[in-house]
This record gives sequence, C-alpha cells and structure tokens, in this order.
Amino acid sequence: MQDLLEIMHGSLSVKVPSKLFSGYDAKLDSAAAEEFKEILGSRYPWLSANSLDVLIETARKKYIETLDEETSGLSKVERLRRQGKLDSAEQQLRHNVERYPEDPDVWYALGKMLCETGRAEEGYEAFNRGRSLFRK
Repeated sequence: MQDLLEIMHGSLSVKVPSKLFSGYDAKLDSAAAEEFKEILGSRYPWLSANSLDVLIETARKKYIETLDEETSGLSKVERLRRQGKLDSAEQQLRHNVERYPEDPDVWYALGKMLCETGRAEEGYEAFNRGRSLFRK
C-alpha cells in the first residue's frame, strides 16, 4: 500500500497517510484521523469540520480502491464474504479470474470458495489452474 494517498478536495490536492486506515474494510484509526484533521485545519483554516470529514471519507474510498487494485480484487471479495454476501463474493471472484487470468491467488481464492460452498470438483479445478500458474 502506498504511504500517502493523494486525493482532491475541490481544487486542493491533499496527501493523506494511508496508515489512517487498516484492513479490507478500511477501518479508520480515529485518534490518528483527528490528529491529521487538526494539522489540515491549521494549514487550511477555511476548511470546515464537515469538509475535513468529507476529505477523510474520500481518502478512505481511495484506500479501498488502491487496496482492490493491489490485491487483484481479492480485498473486495473479502469484504463481501464478511458481510455474508457469498453469492456476490463468488460473482466477484469469477469476474476477477476473467480480469486477472494469470494471477494464481485469484484462482486459489475461487477454489477455496467453491470448496466451502460444496462444489469441491470445481474448486479443485480452480486450485489446479492456480497451481499451474506458479510453475510459469
């Protein structure tokens, strides 16, 4: 993950530390966020409290977007799984293997999901596809 997430707030470009967030769901470190908002408020006194909150939320979305790109979409799958949306998670995995057909991690994740949902034969095929990509 990048150390700084560059976002735009109107015409203002702001670099937000990615360490304000953690995990697949971009959990906010409230204390660090408040400290960062104080710094921004002192540098840009025209920013309202609401503007600072919007800026942090924009950075959170950027964090998730960046994480999804860096994990070939697997972080999105994990968010869906944690929400209990297994059908959506499987659809996302199938999209991911189309988008990243040479990524063995994506195939492994699909295999794991298929096995967990009782489709072991399909799951083993996905595992084998992923394993074959490690040998390249």
